[in-house]
Amino acid sequence: MIGSAALALYPPRLMHAEGQSSPSHKTELWYSRPATRWMEAVPIGNGRIGGMIYGGTSIESFALTESTTWSGAPNDKNVKPTALANLGKIRELMFAGKYAEGGELCKEHLLGNPGSFGTHLPMATLELAFPEDEHPQNYRRSLNLDEGIAYVDYSRGGLSFHREVFASNPDNALIAHISCNQPKSVSCSISFPKLTLPGEVTTEGNDTLVLKGNAFEHLHSNGKQGVAFETRVRVSAKGGEVTAHEGALHLKGADAVTLHVVIATNFRGANASTRNVQTLQVLRPKTFAQLRAAHVADHQSLFRRVAIDLGTNSSAESKPTDERRKAVEAGADDPGLASLFFQYGRYLTIAGSRVNSPLPLALQGIWNDGLASSMGWTDDFHLDINTEQNYWAAEVCNLSECQSPLFDFVEGLSIAGRSTARDMYGAPGWVAHVVTNPWGFTAAGWGLGWGIFSTGGVWLALQLWEHYRFTGDKQFLQQRLYPVYKGAAEFFLAYMVKHPQHGWLVTGPSVSPENWFIAPDGKQCSESMGPTVDRVFVHSLLSGCIEASTTLGIDEEFRAKATEALKQLPPFQIGKHGQLQEWLEDFDEAVPGHRHMSHLMGLYPEHQISPAATPALATAARITIERRISQTNWEDSEWTRANLVNFYARLLDGESAHKHFVGLLSSAAEDSLLAYSRGGVAGAESNIFSLDGNTAGAAGVAEMLLQSQADEIHLLPALPSAWPQGSIKGLCARGGIEVSMAWTDGKLISASLKSKRGGTHSVRYGASVVKVALPIGREVKVSPTQFHRA
Repeated sequence: MIGSAALALYPPRLMHAEGQSSPSHKTELWYSRPATRWMEAVPIGNGRIGGMIYGGTSIESFALTESTTWSGAPNDKNVKPTALANLGKIRELMFAGKYAEGGELCKEHLLGNPGSFGTHLPMATLELAFPEDEHPQNYRRSLNLDEGIAYVDYSRGGLSFHREVFASNPDNALIAHISCNQPKSVSCSISFPKLTLPGEVTTEGNDTLVLKGNAFEHLHSNGKQGVAFETRVRVSAKGGEVTAHEGALHLKGADAVTLHVVIATNFRGANASTRNVQTLQVLRPKTFAQLRAAHVADHQSLFRRVAIDLGTNSSAESKPTDERRKAVEAGADDPGLASLFFQYGRYLTIAGSRVNSPLPLALQGIWNDGLASSMGWTDDFHLDINTEQNYWAAEVCNLSECQSPLFDFVEGLSIAGRSTARDMYGAPGWVAHVVTNPWGFTAAGWGLGWGIFSTGGVWLALQLWEHYRFTGDKQFLQQRLYPVYKGAAEFFLAYMVKHPQHGWLVTGPSVSPENWFIAPDGKQCSESMGPTVDRVFVHSLLSGCIEASTTLGIDEEFRAKATEALKQLPPFQIGKHGQLQEWLEDFDEAVPGHRHMSHLMGLYPEHQISPAATPALATAARITIERRISQTNWEDSEWTRANLVNFYARLLDGESAHKHFVGLLSSAAEDSLLAYSRGGVAGAESNIFSLDGNTAGAAGVAEMLLQSQADEIHLLPALPSAWPQGSIKGLCARGGIEVSMAWTDGKLISASLKSKRGGTHSVRYGASVVKVALPIGREVKVSPTQFHRA
């Protein structure tokens, strides 16, 4: 029990800004013991600074990261000088069916030079060591998604201790506050006891700890290139004494203490030390209550746009989150955990990507467990699904502005990729392939099977188009989207060649990431002409350019070229098993249970395949999925499961979508609900955190409840029987429309729509469609009886 004396020191946990009541357990992850490893800790972030909070009672650990803490450096020699001269010969071999021979030339001439490519790196772990004279009791740690605050509470020796940690975007710092219900009871030592990157720890005065270092490593760079970084930790104590000794700060006998943790790097020429000193100067006069209030208000301005209730299980919801996840794995029904996982995906998007973020979300977001960066992957920006999946939830889950750093990044790629288009392919416009970094790498990757993925940059750029479709922002269309799209289209109009047999325009040599096929001569190959995934994205690109130029009333001649090229793209092919072909030819997969199903991107996230418009292709897509996942060696992983949720939602199969959502929770997420890429798959030696499972999983839940890709707003298109009653508020549909719904016994009971742009829209529920006029800014209710009459 927390004594009454504590109430004066503790911020009210069940009340929020302006007296609003808390959503309590529905948006809280909580645990009855401290974290003992990285994947058990809880993440906080402000879009640039990240922290994993362990919640220890004797040693508290904050695993700190900063999004620009990258090794490596720019390199203008990533394209091999022999690439362009050998491109034609390689294509001849591919068209002649000599895939292995062509692949060898790809390896020799087209694969990129990684140079000092680099990786995102974990910065350091800040430790707080507390006196430990008795075993702690009444322990509880939690992450409140609604507030964006990590809490730790426990009692020891008759004293009750309380801890709050958050990363503030308005104040550009990580803030930790520690208090006790008895005065003069907070004591600890603060240090960086073990550095993983080259650096030095010093103190300034008696209250500030300073870590200076360099993001150097030898696996993905030359060990001599990377950003310089600085972290400062200032102690602001109420009462007590703060001293500095041997690279650590020591606090004794305080009533409470607030730590201000600021981090900066010299990314893009900044002076890290100057930035940190300035930030601390601004923080100095602010009280903890002021810092907390500003953070919560900022966080809730995004988080509270959406509320969800997929049903309750009061028995389950009284248990710690780790026990709830284990119970679901064992077959228990806990719809509230599904709601929590959905909101967790939104929370991680907010914590990792903000308007002022210098970089978009990487493979592990802004966090880093030190595993991905120390293996072959690198913790970089993968363009063959992972970076895209990081942002699939942003628009539909009402976090549109969280995509801003991605848009900035794509614009940078569209500039950097011009030299690659010119030097590698002799083409205008721009191209990026499968991996990239903050240094503008756009060349092919350095391995067969994955490196030569020519539509990677386009896939990422499609997020700009989705933003336009959701918002209808014509200024964005004209000033940001269209220049990026036109540059990419200029490249593909020059790069694609006629198929000698069919006359289609095809890409190549290119891969279907990251799969291999059995060539007619029995050899395993990966590069070919016109893989299906390329067709999907080039079709979307050209269609978007045509629509955009028409809307803007510009580039009539260019539009005509794009229109003609669009007509010449190959159609989707259905193979001998009834499956959607992954390649232009009906090859068998070298790995039938492969994790990637890139050829299904026309089903989701694109809208080229659907049960209504292309039923034969939708059936082929379903066969493709079922053949893939039925293999004994199916490479089940977090983003693969998230794909399946979205695929089945688009196939209007809520039961299968829910099955794989449960699979994501039970076989690809830790007890912390952080998604992971499974050890033994794709070169991972152990389970490794990958953000995409969380964000794309949240997108999948939204897709089950609302779809708008087919020029109509489809309510509850794939509602599973496991969620018979519930509600959702604030999801977004394309066209600038917010949608709220409630249902019971699996049937819609109410819906409301609010438009930012106005107009009349088609709204579907089941087999019925009604037209609804939406004035700008006014909520319009839609009754289920309207669909009955229709």
